[in-house]
Amino acid sequence: MPIAQNPLSVEVSLPREDVALLTVQGYLDVDTATEFQHHLANQLHHGRRHFLLDLSEVPFMDSSGMNIILRVYQEVREIPGSVHIINPTPAVQRILDLTGVSITVPVSKTVDDALALVDQGPVPAPEPEGDRVAGPDA
Repeated sequence: MPIAQNPLSVEVSLPREDVALLTVQGYLDVDTATEFQHHLANQLHHGRRHFLLDLSEVPFMDSSGMNIILRVYQEVREIPGSVHIINPTPAVQRILDLTGVSITVPVSKTVDDALALVDQGPVPAPEPEGDRVAGPDA
């Protein structure tokens, strides 16, 4: 029986002390999502607050991969921190768009673009339309 037909490779580098760049190669699916999750958890354990996920070499991602990304996104928001997806392949971008993940998790073309977003800090939630004045009950 062959070893995994589509093995996952995750290379971790640190562009800054609190920023982990995870360069992912291979299928991010039910067979490989746990390995990906371990890499993210390890970096979180070591104090990283911002995660840049380079998915430019991921030809396929299923809901398992998306769930891991959304889980780490929820975890780091409380720190506060951030998650950024970098240069996803067209197939992965389509999945991110169809599921709405690309609305929640910022997608950048380059590492430098993602680092610029990290420097900007958290983006506040959009305000409702209209001139709303906060009163004592707000």
